[in-house]
Amino acid sequence: MGLNEHEHFIINLLKDNGNKMNYRDIQKACENEFEGVRLFLKSLKEKGYVFFDGVIPGFSSEIELIREEL
Repeated sequence: MGLNEHEHFIINLLKDNGNKMNYRDIQKACENEFEGVRLFLKSLKEKGYVFFDGVIPGFSSEIELIREEL
């Protein structure tokens, strides 16, 4: 299961920000790049790259990068 360019973008964003960010900050950083941040985060969680509470992140969710290798 490879990663698409949007998933790579999110992983690199998390790496550049100490491996942890609030969902709203990720959404704001991605808004000019692509849409569907929640779905990409859900996919990254299913692939074991990030952790957050629940199935799909809410506005107050903290997203943590737990696997960096691409």
